Amino acid sequence: MGRKRAERGARRALVRALIFGLAALLAAAVASIGWLAIVYPKRAGPGRGREVRVEVRPDLDVDELAARLAAAGAIEDPWVFALHARLMRADHRLREGEVLLTDDMTPGDVLMRVAVGYGDATVRVVVPEGFHRFAIAARLERWGITDAASFLAATEDRALLDELGVSAPSAEGYLHPDTYRLTASLGAEGIVRRMVANHRRRAAPLFEEHASAMRELEATLSWGPHEVLVLASIIEKEAVVADERPIIARVFLNRLRVPGFSPRRLQADPTVSYGCLAARDAAPSCAGFSGTITRSMLSDRENVYNTYRHEGLPPGPISNPGLASIRAVLDHEPNRYLYFVARGQGRHAFSETLEEHNAAVARWRRR
Repeated sequence: MGRKRAERGARRALVRALIFGLAALLAAAVASIGWLAIVYPKRAGPGRGREVRVEVRPDLDVDELAARLAAAGAIEDPWVFALHARLMRADHRLREGEVLLTDDMTPGDVLMRVAVGYGDATVRVVVPEGFHRFAIAARLERWGITDAASFLAATEDRALLDELGVSAPSAEGYLHPDTYRLTASLGAEGIVRRMVANHRRRAAPLFEEHASAMRELEATLSWGPHEVLVLASIIEKEAVVADERPIIARVFLNRLRVPGFSPRRLQADPTVSYGCLAARDAAPSCAGFSGTITRSMLSDRENVYNTYRHEGLPPGPISNPGLASIRAVLDHEPNRYLYFVARGQGRHAFSETLEEHNAAVARWRRR
């Protein structure tokens, strides 16, 4: 009798052990699935924002795609990514063609980019200092955030500009250069709002810090913050090395303020180029413009941005300047220069007189 009780007890203990073992396995499986579905897709990517391109061919299965993504540096542990894709039933919904990624994307965002119907991926978009709105539009379209035409239309939307307190014809100059994390659901107007808000937040302390300089510019040139942005946008395109920004700023200000300097033309090549983008149809010389400035463009008065033919500032900013270029206008280096010419390696030769300038031009052309 005792032996039977012992055998029954052993069987019950074995059953309990099996039940506990199966429960533990089930719990582990549920935890693994939960981690794969919820935690894994939110993990940070392996890199720091490097651009990655991956070709998705129709004959690729999810394992081969995961291997490609890993080889390109977009993900780690390709077998885990493949499991995640299968769990999300994305293995039969892969896109075809080249996919643009960054190596700091989460696995979830990578899946949204390589498969169809899995949501709105967050994309890290870098807007460098000196990019104009046309370049920004092209970059946003390339990343699939919004099409270029919609973004450009939003930058000119009068109702939106009034809402944002931008009295200029477009948001050019107010689209602050920075690194943005964007989704397609923001829409073109939402992106413009974010960029302009970023400009207000970042530039306001700079204008407050240089309140006395603003008073001087208002007294001598009737300038406000907008005009400072216009000149800063030109400096952003003209200056290559940082320490020349305040010198170039003063050259342009000298041209606008020094008695006897006439006509008061800035003669900045980037303004001509921008005019051919912003007002191509109005300027005959801009027909077929591909980025190279010609003599006919320099002499074309129909290009309203052409500072070789029109005095003073152009109608608006020609790029979106960084804080350093705005600061250069507000804290420019005192000098008496009126001219400058490129002398190589991003630097310029500065002159006070036209005779000195012509000699410098001849010297650097010979070299």
